[in-house]
Amino acid sequence: MMQNKFPENFLWGGATAANQCEGAWNEDGKGMSVADCSTYKPKVDPKDYVAQNGISSDDIEKAMKSDDISLYGKRHGVDFYHRYKEDLDLFAEMGFKVLRVSIAWTRIFPNGIEEKPNEKGLQYYESLFIEMKKRNIEPLVTLHHYEMPLYLSNNYDGWYQRAVVDLFVKFCKVVFKRYKNLVKYWLTFNEIDSVFRHPFTTIGLVTDRYPKEKLEEIIYQSLHHQFVASSLATKYLREIIPGAQMGCMLTRTLTYPENCDPKNCMLALKDNRENYFYADVQVFGEYPKFIKNQWDKKGINVKFESGDEEILKLYTVDFVSFSYYMSFVSSIDAERKEKVNGNIATGVKNPYLDVTEWNWQVDPMGLHYSLIDMYDRYRKPLFIVENGLGSRDKLEEDGSIQDDYRIEYFRQHIQAIADAIEDGVEVMGYTPWGCLDLVSMSTCQISKRYGFIYVDADDLGYGTYNRIKKKSFYWYKNVIETNGVEL
Repeated sequence: MMQNKFPENFLWGGATAANQCEGAWNEDGKGMSVADCSTYKPKVDPKDYVAQNGISSDDIEKAMKSDDISLYGKRHGVDFYHRYKEDLDLFAEMGFKVLRVSIAWTRIFPNGIEEKPNEKGLQYYESLFIEMKKRNIEPLVTLHHYEMPLYLSNNYDGWYQRAVVDLFVKFCKVVFKRYKNLVKYWLTFNEIDSVFRHPFTTIGLVTDRYPKEKLEEIIYQSLHHQFVASSLATKYLREIIPGAQMGCMLTRTLTYPENCDPKNCMLALKDNRENYFYADVQVFGEYPKFIKNQWDKKGINVKFESGDEEILKLYTVDFVSFSYYMSFVSSIDAERKEKVNGNIATGVKNPYLDVTEWNWQVDPMGLHYSLIDMYDRYRKPLFIVENGLGSRDKLEEDGSIQDDYRIEYFRQHIQAIADAIEDGVEVMGYTPWGCLDLVSMSTCQISKRYGFIYVDADDLGYGTYNRIKKKSFYWYKNVIETNGVEL
């Protein structure tokens, strides 16, 4: 068997998000974000999409009046805000070359509209990036990772109002200038394709405030504003930090046809094209014709300001990053088929794949497939910035966590990356999701654990928060040391 050949400069590391790990939700001048309204949902059926992700105006009003951090799990996170040096030491021990983090907009501009940034917020991330550099870890920074200021959701209709573009660009300029000597890899919007799956989390849109028949148009308009903001952020990054790189970020929801019935093949083709649309705009700098045809057919009117199309065309991204957790199946008989879900998406169950406790299908070959397909489409470097297995880890009496199931998951997926590289795909790096345990996005659980590092806290936020290395910690350390040769 041929040894894996990863590039010498391959960026091995891990991925986090401020709202899921930092905690300190109201410290040092931080404002309230949409994430601070997310509640712990211990008994939600994994298939119940609405229960996991729906949020109403009443829910927001209750959240604004509450100081509870047990119900609102992202408010406590895993205390990365205070423990980041300890965590960075552990990441450095594993040999991380890169760490994906996000900057919480509300730490810099608490409501999003302030004239001057919050200095304590700027200092926090400056210290974080300096400490990363001391440990030879490159920051990969997401600018907008489900952390929109709640004030903008309540007073600007989230991303629906055009004024939010300027407010976001102002935020970007501030952080580019402050961290120009510390950060060279950036991402604009996390999983920008999730606007329809969970509009409050992604674009700050509270759906009960608008007529149902107008929602699709409102969401597309908000998305357009994010596309323009992404291009403008890319423009100013190049002006302020020459040589820095900007990436887009997509949820790769790879879809197979159920069988070789041409109708199923066509359905899968269209489902994949819908998924790619969001990256297409940021890579090619224009909307695909089929989307505009859909708008015409449905009577959807998305307003473009003068110069928008030129902005999209001029300032496209340097690389394409994506999350990959599972694949799906398209079927013309979907209504009668068993369903699975994963990462807030649903599809027909694939009988050839295993599923996790949370009903996510495990498909390492799908990562190989996706890498080839995306590289053939975009011809830009690819970066896998989320991939991982959520599971209930057991702390043994001797203090160890024997997570061989996680090791096997990563072994298969890293091999899939190696296979894609062998097939000519240019892959920049790999940052598994939740390199330490953190609060899950939809149900605000800690018990759904992703990390190589165990955090001693329960779903309600009680515990010592001590960090404990899992068996997978040592395994991944060896993978990095051998540059992917030893799996």
